[in-house]
Amino acid sequence: MARRYKAMCRAGVLQVVANISPVALGESDWIVRVRTRPDAVLGTAQALARRPDVSWVSVNAGGSEIVCSVRSHTQEEREHLLLDRLPRSAAVLDLTLSVILRRFVGGKATDLVAEPGVLTPEQAEQLAVERQVPRYASIPVVESLDPGDYAMFRVLARDGRAPVGALARAAQVSEGRAGRRLDTLLGSGVVYLHVDLSTTALGYPIAAHLWLTVPPDRLESTCEAIAEHPEALFVAAISGRSNVLAWIACRSLDGLYQYVTERIGLLESVHSVEVSPVLQTLKQSGTHVDGDLLTVHK
Repeated sequence: MARRYKAMCRAGVLQVVANISPVALGESDWIVRVRTRPDAVLGTAQALARRPDVSWVSVNAGGSEIVCSVRSHTQEEREHLLLDRLPRSAAVLDLTLSVILRRFVGGKATDLVAEPGVLTPEQAEQLAVERQVPRYASIPVVESLDPGDYAMFRVLARDGRAPVGALARAAQVSEGRAGRRLDTLLGSGVVYLHVDLSTTALGYPIAAHLWLTVPPDRLESTCEAIAEHPEALFVAAISGRSNVLAWIACRSLDGLYQYVTERIGLLESVHSVEVSPVLQTLKQSGTHVDGDLLTVHK
């Protein structure tokens, strides 16, 4: 199993990375839609992807829209990007900001793109209970992380399975202290691990963002229903005219059509849906994308 995991990482199929929850720092996650001049969309997307506080960068729709997630560690960093740099850019024609109100993550093997039956029910259950990650609402707010925490995080952001010895050297502490601090950060939800996947390499080359409009009293149940779909890699309640965002991966355009008409279409609570196909993904949670494969920037 370990050899297979390392081979998939070297092949650019998957990468485990660590993230700091902005909620723990008293901040928030934002979804940003940037409409640019067609000749500037790729350069703008690449510039956003290079920022450590920007993730899930993709070029969507007709090739002139960028969708990304901004999770700055301070209010000043976030405001500088969203209220100063982007609006002042001559390439940016329009900017739409939505705050993530709640993420809906399942903690089960079926939340990832996979064929049914790959894991037995017992194996899926073991993965689900291995580490219970707190909901955002229960993550403690810390005033700040110390320099040693950030030093360990920079290592984990490149490799979420980095050995404790590497974390200890980065933070200049003993392995025992580094291990205990890591357990505290992970157990509280301040730091969480994410698996970035090349869905194209796994046979799911078609991705799209679905922007849904749902009545407030049906928001929770609708998000929970969509989160159970194996095609849904990300589901969140957000602010704005569209109050649900889902990131979907399918095997074909016909599969995407069937998902929208047969899965989403059966949800009576969904009043409207905008389908925004992903033309190119430049960055996932913490891993850059080169073509169809994942790359780690040192």
